Amino acid sequence: MAYDPKPTRYPFPKDTASHYIKIKMDRGLKFDKNYPYVEDSALFRFRRFFIFLLLHVLVFPVAAIRLGLKTNGKKNLKKYKDVLKKGVISCSNHIHFWDYICIMRAVKPVKPYVLTWDKNINGETGPLMRLVGGIPIPVGDVRAAHVFGESIGGLLGRGGWLHVYAEGSMWEFYQPIRPFKNGAAYFACRYGKPIVPIAFSYREPGFIRKKIFKQTALLTVNIGEPLYPDKELKAGERVTDLQRRSHEAVCALAGIDPAQNLYPPVYNNSERVDYYTDKYGIEYGETK
Repeated sequence: MAYDPKPTRYPFPKDTASHYIKIKMDRGLKFDKNYPYVEDSALFRFRRFFIFLLLHVLVFPVAAIRLGLKTNGKKNLKKYKDVLKKGVISCSNHIHFWDYICIMRAVKPVKPYVLTWDKNINGETGPLMRLVGGIPIPVGDVRAAHVFGESIGGLLGRGGWLHVYAEGSMWEFYQPIRPFKNGAAYFACRYGKPIVPIAFSYREPGFIRKKIFKQTALLTVNIGEPLYPDKELKAGERVTDLQRRSHEAVCALAGIDPAQNLYPPVYNNSERVDYYTDKYGIEYGETK
């Protein structure tokens, strides 16, 4: 039985992909057709090298201690290394401010990129997020979306690793796996790349961590085997099929049986889903 940290810290939105985190700063960046979604300049690579050096020396050890971090499934990265080095997409649930640090630590020495909310890149931590691989998702601009998609294709074509939070937003310490958007499956099918499912699960903290440090849960990163697009299906069906299989794999890795989950299997859907309202008495807020 998966440990459930009983999240009550935040009022979760009705919309399963909505953000409840408030970004105060707007740096005025325009994510249009001229924006370099996947930065590859010499200066950027130079800065990125030193950021990852700092991550390995300081940030990864601190995160491991602070979060009680464990990683399961590293053997899958070794087993399929010849496939993964040709370009891969990973997807996971999004449950902590530091969970991308956990992803980077789990897949090292690979330096992954990650799709992120455009407001994050425009916010106060935007420059740092860019250096660790943040790629803003353009909104409401067809030409920008085209350039964005081509940039993702170029990254994957060079053997890059792209991480996608398929739920669409971060809900801290939320155990159920929310419905997946179809972005990861779409790019996997469009560019013929596998998806590596990754799930964050929780462990109960000991007395000292719980009572003194007020720690909600310890984190485990669970890495699954690659999932491939079914080439026997038509294009649209292929995306939906991979989207569903990815969601099921993340549920299983998190210790959640999809058949026992207290919600209908809704995919690419942002309507209200009251997963555990009756069990926990969680009050869901209005989406802003």
